[in-house]
Amino acid sequence: MKVVRKAFVAIIAILTGWMAQPAFAADKLTILLDWFVNPDHAPLIIAQQKGYFSDAGLDVELVAPADPNMPPKLVAAGKADLAVSYQPQLHMQVAEGLPLVRIATLVATPLSSLVVLKDGPIKTIADLKGRKVGYSVGGFEDALLGTMLGKSGLSLTDVELVNVNFSLSPSIISGQVDAVIGAYRNFELNQMDILKKPGRAFYPEEHGVPPYDELIIVANRASLSDARLVRFLGALERGIQFLINHPDESWKLFIAAHKDLNDELNKRAWRDTLSRFALRPAALDSVRYERFAKFLQRNKLIRSVPPVETYARDIR
Repeated sequence: MKVVRKAFVAIIAILTGWMAQPAFAADKLTILLDWFVNPDHAPLIIAQQKGYFSDAGLDVELVAPADPNMPPKLVAAGKADLAVSYQPQLHMQVAEGLPLVRIATLVATPLSSLVVLKDGPIKTIADLKGRKVGYSVGGFEDALLGTMLGKSGLSLTDVELVNVNFSLSPSIISGQVDAVIGAYRNFELNQMDILKKPGRAFYPEEHGVPPYDELIIVANRASLSDARLVRFLGALERGIQFLINHPDESWKLFIAAHKDLNDELNKRAWRDTLSRFALRPAALDSVRYERFAKFLQRNKLIRSVPPVETYARDIR
């Protein structure tokens, strides 16, 4: 009996000592956003607020960039783990030699659109002949606009391009331009409506532009075997599922974390973005990516079409 008693005491001592040990620290994971926090980032915010990242043993830090052009470059340089970026940007940066790979999708449809005043003189894209079109970023937006114009028998030479320096809604409301390319259908359209100057959007994917993922998450090619990434993807999918199943509760969680976003514009943007989130964020449509790469090649934005697996993967 003494032997049994001693063994029991030893077991209790071991268990007590084990329970007294501090919990294992979660693995740090830094994600650079593409812009300031907004409803486009809802799956990340909800996964964080609901504790799904913590459940996966991750301490995720979401960082809004001082320069929105830098996040993918910092990931490529090994200075951050992940970055929120854009599919068109990914193709062009990979063509420039950056070792980036798409591992997830946040927003699975284009958001960019060609916007005019709803009650203005532009009723069809063909009506833009001889008109002014505002833009913020050359290159890709030129390709979008040129393709859309081409479907209506026009070309870029038929319009006057005006750089409005990201002031898309104000430039069209003030009459500086007759249309803007690159306006987000979930933000600029709502902003214009709130200001009692409603707009009408022409969608690129309905006018000759292949559909693409608007917001994606990219990693450094050298980090694809990092075990943290698969755990991150599982937590992200849980966040999206909760978001879709409980949009009202998710909104409360979102604004609890970012009280400054509790306004009419962000409420409307939240509503209009819900249906555009990728329900299977890690899943990859290789054909879709290759088709869009060929579109960029035809528009001379990239020289060649590399194998999809070199820049987009499902790593689960």
